[in-house]
Amino acid sequence: LQNSGFDFPSKRITVNLAPADLPKESGRFDLPIALGILAASGQMPASLLADHEFAGELSLSGELRPIRGALAMVLAAGGQGRSFVLPASSAREAALAAKVRVLAANTLLEVCAHLAGRESLSACAASDGGGAGGGEACAGDAYPDLADVRGQAQARRALEVAAAGGHSILFAGPPGTGKSMLASRLPGLLPPMTLAAALESAAVLSLAGQFDPGRFRCHPYRAPHHTASSAALVGGGSVPHPGEISLAHQGVLFLDELPEFDRRVLEALREPLDSGRIHISRAARQAEFPAQFQLVAAMNPCPCGYHGDSRGRCRCTPDQVRRYRSKLSGPLLDRIDLQVEVPALPAEVLQQAADGEASAVVRGRVAAARARQSERQGKANARLTTREIDQYCQPAAAAAALLKHAISRFELSARAYHRLLKVARTAADMTGSATIEVQHVAEAVQYRRFAKE
Repeated sequence: LQNSGFDFPSKRITVNLAPADLPKESGRFDLPIALGILAASGQMPASLLADHEFAGELSLSGELRPIRGALAMVLAAGGQGRSFVLPASSAREAALAAKVRVLAANTLLEVCAHLAGRESLSACAASDGGGAGGGEACAGDAYPDLADVRGQAQARRALEVAAAGGHSILFAGPPGTGKSMLASRLPGLLPPMTLAAALESAAVLSLAGQFDPGRFRCHPYRAPHHTASSAALVGGGSVPHPGEISLAHQGVLFLDELPEFDRRVLEALREPLDSGRIHISRAARQAEFPAQFQLVAAMNPCPCGYHGDSRGRCRCTPDQVRRYRSKLSGPLLDRIDLQVEVPALPAEVLQQAADGEASAVVRGRVAAARARQSERQGKANARLTTREIDQYCQPAAAAAALLKHAISRFELSARAYHRLLKVARTAADMTGSATIEVQHVAEAVQYRRFAKE
C-alpha cells in the first residue's frame, strides 16, 4: 500500500475471511484485502467496491501477479452480474467464460484509478484468451498423426473404435511395438470439443495452474509415470486438489506400464471409470472433481516383455507371468472395453513407407459415428447406463446367439457383457447400421480375448 502511494493505518487491523470453515490458500486474497483496508481507513468510498469481484496477488511494489483458478472462479460466480477485476494474464484466461465482464489490471494503482473514475481498465474479450479462444476448435495439427504408425492394422482399428464410442482401451505387447505411439494419437481422432466441455476442462486445469490458453478446446492428454501416488493420480492433499484423472477431464489419460502402478492406485480408478467423477474426503473438507476421461493403458505381456515371442526370447516362468498379470484385478479389467494385442513387426514392415490413414480421415468417420450416437441417445456409447443399454443396444437374433456363446466361452461377468454390447453398438454405428449384427458382436468379442488368455 505504501509503495503505491497510500497510507497504511497505524492501528490494529482485523481481516475476516468467511466462511471460516473453508481453508484459504494462495495469494489471490491480497487485492481484495488491500482494497478493504483502503475502504475501512477512509481512503476510498466502500460503495465503489459493491459491483465488482476482485482477486489477485500483490507484489511489494504493488504490481498484480497471476493467480490459479481464475477461469473456475469466474464460471462459479459469473451469474451474479458483477464485473471481475483480475491480473492481466489471469483476465485473459477468465475471459473465456462468455457473458462475463472481465477487467484486466497490472497494478493496485490502476484498480484504484478505475474505481475512482479517473481511468478505465480494459475489458478482455473471449477471443483474447488464445489461439483457439472464441469458438474455434483445436487445429488437427496440434496432435501427432496416426499416419506415422507403421503396420498394426488391428490396433489402429481398435483405436478408431475407442475414439468413436469413447471407450477405454488396453494395448498389450512387447517393448517397441508402438503402444505409446498409438496412445498419443487418440486425442487427434476425437471429435472437436464443444464449448461447454472445453470450459469444464479448462476450469480444472486452471485450478491446478496448468491451463494454456493456446490449447483451449484441445483434448487434454495426461501421461503420469507409473510411480505416481494415489493422491497424484486421483487427487487429494490436506486441501483436496485435482489429480491426473481430473486434469484429463474431457481428454485422454494414458497409463504406460500399467502393472507397474501400485495396485491401490489402479483400484482407485474404478469409481471414476464408472461415474465420470471422483469424490475426495479429507479431515479438512470434502471435494468432488469431474473425471470424465478416456483411459488408454499399455503393458508388456510379462515382466521381460517377450512372452509368446516366436524366437523364444522370453525368460519368464509361467508363475512369473501369472503373478505379473494378477496385478490387474478382474474388476479393473472388466472396466476396460477394448483389450488389444500389439505384436512385434517384421523388419520389412518397419522399412516400408507409412501407408496408414491420416488422423484427419479417421476423425471424419469418428465424428459421423458420434453424431449418430448424439442423435439417438445424446451421449457417447461408453456412457450408456444399464437401462439405456437395454433400450439402444439390442442385437439381432444371430448376433444375440453369438454373444451368448461368447459369454459362456470366456466366462464374462455381467459388467463385461454390458461393455461388449456397448462396443458392438459402436461398431454398428461406424458402419451406419441401426441394428447390431453378427459382425459387430464378433469384432467386440475379439477385443476381450487378451484378458482371458
